[in-house]
Amino acid sequence: MIIKFSAMLLALLWSAPAFAAHPLVTDDTGTQGTGKFQMELNVESSRDEENEAGITQKETGGIVTAALTYGIVENVDIIVGLPWQWNTLKEGGNMISNDKGIGDTSVDVKWRFLECKDHELSLALKPGLTIPTGNAAKGFGNGKISGGMMLIATKEWQHGAVHCNVGYTHNSYGQDHDYETLKQDLWHASLATEIKMTAKLRSVADVGLDSNNEKTPDTNPVYILGGLIYSVTENFDLDVGVKAGMNHTERDRTVLAGFTARF
Repeated sequence: MIIKFSAMLLALLWSAPAFAAHPLVTDDTGTQGTGKFQMELNVESSRDEENEAGITQKETGGIVTAALTYGIVENVDIIVGLPWQWNTLKEGGNMISNDKGIGDTSVDVKWRFLECKDHELSLALKPGLTIPTGNAAKGFGNGKISGGMMLIATKEWQHGAVHCNVGYTHNSYGQDHDYETLKQDLWHASLATEIKMTAKLRSVADVGLDSNNEKTPDTNPVYILGGLIYSVTENFDLDVGVKAGMNHTERDRTVLAGFTARF
C-alpha cells in the first residue's frame, strides 16, 4: 500500500501542469519575448477512490505551484517552478498517511526553433530537469536530479489554436526501493485546443496519455480536461478547470485554478 501511495505522489509531480497555459497540461510554443517576465500561481486539488477486497481506499492530495518565466531572447524562455504539496491516504476510514511539504524544483528552457507565419504553425523544444529539493522518503520528489525533453507544436487560426506535446522523462531516484517498483523512462503525449469565445474569454480542452510509472503491468493513465481562461487585462489571466481520469490508473477528479501575470 505504501509503495502504491508513493507511486501516486510521484505521478502527481510528473503530471502537474506547471508551465502550460493553465489549466491545460499541454504546453504551447509561445514565449515571453526578450527581457519580459511571467509569474504563475496554480492550485490543484485531486481525489481518487478504490475498493480492494471490500476495503475502501481514499487518496486526496493537492499541489500549489509557483513558476517564474523569463524571456532570454525573443524565442527562448527559462522557467523555474517550485511546488508545495499535501497528500492523505485513508483505508476503511482510518488515516494511513498525512504529509505535506515542498516538492522538487524544476528548471526548463523553451526554445521555439521553427515558426511558419504563413501557415501559423510553430515548433518548440523544451528540455528540463528537476532538482531534489523535496522529501523523497515521503514521495515529494525523486531524490536525485532527473531530466527530460518535450516537443511542442502549435497551430493557430482565427478563432483559437491547437497544441500537441510529445515528451520523454528519465527519472533517477534517491530511494533504493523506488528503483525496484518505479520505472525510470516515462513518456507523455497530449493534445489541446483553445477556442476564443469573446475578446477576453477562452474555452480550453485537453486529452493526454502518460506512461504508468509503476513497474507492475497495468493500464497507462489517460485524462480529459476542460476549462476556461479569462483575461482580466492584456497581461493578467484567471483560469479554472476540471480534469477527469478516463481509466482506473488516472486520478478520478482534479480541480484546477490559477492566475498568470506578465510584466
